[in-house]
Amino acid sequence: MVEKPGSGGKLEAAAERDSRPPRTLNLPRSLMTALRRSGSRYVHAAKDGDACATIASYNIHKCVGIDGVFDPERTARVVAEIGADVIALQEADERLGDRNGLLDLALLERTADLVPVYSPENRRSHGWHGNLILARRGVIHDVHPLKLPGLEPRGALIVDLELKGVSLRIIAAHLGLLRRSRSKQADVLQRAAHSQLPTIVMGDLNEWRVNTRSSLLSLMPEFGPLEAVVPSFPSKFPLLALDRILARPSKLILDIEVHNSPLARVASDHLPISARLDLEQVRQTQAGEGIAKAS
Repeated sequence: MVEKPGSGGKLEAAAERDSRPPRTLNLPRSLMTALRRSGSRYVHAAKDGDACATIASYNIHKCVGIDGVFDPERTARVVAEIGADVIALQEADERLGDRNGLLDLALLERTADLVPVYSPENRRSHGWHGNLILARRGVIHDVHPLKLPGLEPRGALIVDLELKGVSLRIIAAHLGLLRRSRSKQADVLQRAAHSQLPTIVMGDLNEWRVNTRSSLLSLMPEFGPLEAVVPSFPSKFPLLALDRILARPSKLILDIEVHNSPLARVASDHLPISARLDLEQVRQTQAGEGIAKAS
């Protein structure tokens, strides 16, 4: 390098700057804890076959991708990629006005073999406060919507169904942006889970914290694994585990993973997450209870 006359001071200043220790990024402790525990997949146990079922949750962002394009067909293709037996969708309706449904349900049935388990009173809508549950197969025993407290209009869907011969309760929800509202909403979900059935809570729970500041603490210790965080937001560079799948009992969940396909990274600002369930243990338990009742 050729040094220009009179530039010595500048070079010395530059050398001094280079010798300084690098700045550190001051992130909230709760976020740092979540990031350290996160990964693209959580594995509790390895198992496969007919004893398992796949469930999923996906905030479809009203079928608008990060490119700003409204494309229900693209959303349906991502749902088909996941291959879930049951999937909970959030933001399936417009939020204001008539709350019109935004999905192509006929296309979803053709491409993913999934149909809605809930028919809202508002025939223009697809879900309840944007929450929609689609199922590939199974016997639906009961479905009812649930209003959630908070400043924003929020809700959840509760479905009792039989999946591969196993009775389950599935609660699909989209919790609020405010922590205090989420805490109250989690309390309501915990009470709604009062059932003898194994229960799944899943959806965009808007909570990445895994420590004592988590707004989902009221779901503990019954539901888990609360520490199983797989980043799903934002879809282009996922950092936060806003989307969650929890079970009671927690060992019902074999693994949880993010569906990070090229199409999913564009189709919404969230990535879908999926979990495999160990149905065999539940099937044996329910069969034993049935024999006990019969005797």
